[in-house]
Amino acid sequence: MSKVKIVDTILRDAHQSQAATRMRIDQMIPAFEYLDKAGFYALECWGGATFDSCLRFLNEDPWERLRIMRKGLPNTKLQMLLRGQNILGYKHYADDVVEYFVKKSLDNGIDIIRTFDALNDLRNMETAVKATKQYGGIAEVAMSYTISPVHTEEYFVELAKRIENMGADVICIKDMANLLLPYGAHSLIKKLKANTKLPIHVHTHNTTGTGDMTLLKSIEAGADIVDTALSPLANGTSQPATEALAAALKGTEFDPGLDMAQLSKAAEHFRGVAAELTKEGWLDPRVLSVDVNTLLYQVPGGMLSNLIGQLKQANASDKFYDVLAEVPRVREDFGFPPLVTPTSQIVGTQAALNILGGERYRQVTKESKGLMKGEYGQLPAPVNEDVRKKIIGDEKVITKRPADDIPPELDKYRKAIKQYAEQDEDALSYALFPQVALNFFENRQAAKLRLEGLTPDGQAVPI
Repeated sequence: MSKVKIVDTILRDAHQSQAATRMRIDQMIPAFEYLDKAGFYALECWGGATFDSCLRFLNEDPWERLRIMRKGLPNTKLQMLLRGQNILGYKHYADDVVEYFVKKSLDNGIDIIRTFDALNDLRNMETAVKATKQYGGIAEVAMSYTISPVHTEEYFVELAKRIENMGADVICIKDMANLLLPYGAHSLIKKLKANTKLPIHVHTHNTTGTGDMTLLKSIEAGADIVDTALSPLANGTSQPATEALAAALKGTEFDPGLDMAQLSKAAEHFRGVAAELTKEGWLDPRVLSVDVNTLLYQVPGGMLSNLIGQLKQANASDKFYDVLAEVPRVREDFGFPPLVTPTSQIVGTQAALNILGGERYRQVTKESKGLMKGEYGQLPAPVNEDVRKKIIGDEKVITKRPADDIPPELDKYRKAIKQYAEQDEDALSYALFPQVALNFFENRQAAKLRLEGLTPDGQAVPI
């Protein structure tokens, strides 16, 4: 047994899970000095929804944010979350875009790229993992953890062996809905350690109130790295608290050796940030409550809040529990996909349509069609063929890697934003979120012209 390594998520998943990813870079910078001296193995600080949120809501360039983090955290590895062939968007991209995005992420300061795929289809992660290795990054490959008749311990052990064979450096158990319970975690990690040689990284949340226990049992079983969040944005839909785990392990063989004084200073700063986020209406106390519905329906916290919002809009809040009960039925019809972006949104929305429409699958979204058609990759289990027929009719099901049909597209994106481009990375921002990125570029250009005393068409501002 050896000391466990800690990755803190305060700069990414913690505020994504609790405060709709609304923490700004100026709210992070004052804590960099303390975070960098605390002794973390890494800080998870980029990717996930942060890229979209920077451009869409915060008027920040996500690439500039990353460069500021790299400069302010010189002694700590920086980690990001990548959705494989989806990158950070919601569709599959051509291999040239995925490769270039990985290269630019590493060039701008990322050290570790955690890649996952909602269906655990390794074909959708191959390009990202190869590029990570090619450009000198640490390739961490995640298994999206879920429970179903097909998602057994044996399934995850076999998946881990295949991940090792594809050239990963680290295997991550990504438990997005806090369904991995303490003794299940202990048993699974023991088997993974017996069957693979790679370090095991455990990522969970505290939605069901079992996160701390799951991490403790994981560490006892030999987990090498675990994710936690500093206490001001820990627990509930976020990760278990860093300080609590560090204190529990102090003086043991697993002691991560974190500097508690630095943790305390960082936490003091982020308590103020949490208060600001609460005041602005982004941090709702409900995200901190334990929700056993997650264990019953396997619905992650973010998906729950989406469902509540959808039903409110439809004046159908009274149908909440009917929709929750429909989620596992839709999931079974669709071949038991793990519920994580984007499949959680697809299954949740379809469950709501089935209940509100009065007839199952009378109305279907284009995403439900895409999932049943194989556009997202191979589903874990056989689907309900009657339902598939109802949804896609006689259309052919895709059985190859979906990105095999996408020709190179990077040059197309570069040409489209030629008049706005200020850095190579702008083409990638546009590829992921075209309309949002264009708005951002236009505002950026207008702001620069204002500083130079010019109007948007380049004329001098009349005095």
